[in-house]
Amino acid sequence: MSKNHSYNVKVEWTGNKGTGTSSYRDYERSHIIHVEGKEAILGSSDPAFRGDKTKHNPEDMLVASVSACHMLVYLHLCADAGITVVNYYDNASGTMEETPNGGGRFTEVMLIPVVTILEAAMVTKANELHHKANELCFIANSCNFPIRHNPTCEVRAKKYSE
Repeated sequence: MSKNHSYNVKVEWTGNKGTGTSSYRDYERSHIIHVEGKEAILGSSDPAFRGDKTKHNPEDMLVASVSACHMLVYLHLCADAGITVVNYYDNASGTMEETPNGGGRFTEVMLIPVVTILEAAMVTKANELHHKANELCFIANSCNFPIRHNPTCEVRAKKYSE
C-alpha cells in the first residue's frame, strides 16, 4: 500500500524596494523560505538573474536536494547491506540551459560522492549501491533530466574502538 506525504513551505518575497515590480531593475529577488519549526532560508535568484550571491538560489537548492536525497537513500542501502560508511561528501553540480523564450531547464545533475567505508571487500558493492540509490531516490524520481554518478570509495582502517 502506498503512502502519501505532504510538505508545506511558505515563500515570502522580501525584495520590494518601494515601487514593487514597476520595472525589471526596480526590485530585489530576495525572499525567505519558511518551513514550520525550522530555521528560515534566505533566498534570492542566481546572480546571473540580478540575484544576491550571498543567498541561496533555487538552482543551488535543486542540486542540493538531489545530492542530499541520494546520500540519505545510499546510507540506508549501505546499512542494510552491512557496509559501514564512516564518511560521505559530495561535490555535486548541475547544468542548466536558458531557452530562447526566456525560460530554462536543467539538463543534468552530476553527483561526485566520496564515500569512506571500513572494509576493502565491500568497495565493489558500495559503488554498485549508487545505482540502486538513484532508482529509489524520491527527488531523482521526480526529475526530468539525467542524474549521473561518478563515485569514489575509500577504505579507512578500523580503529580499535570501532
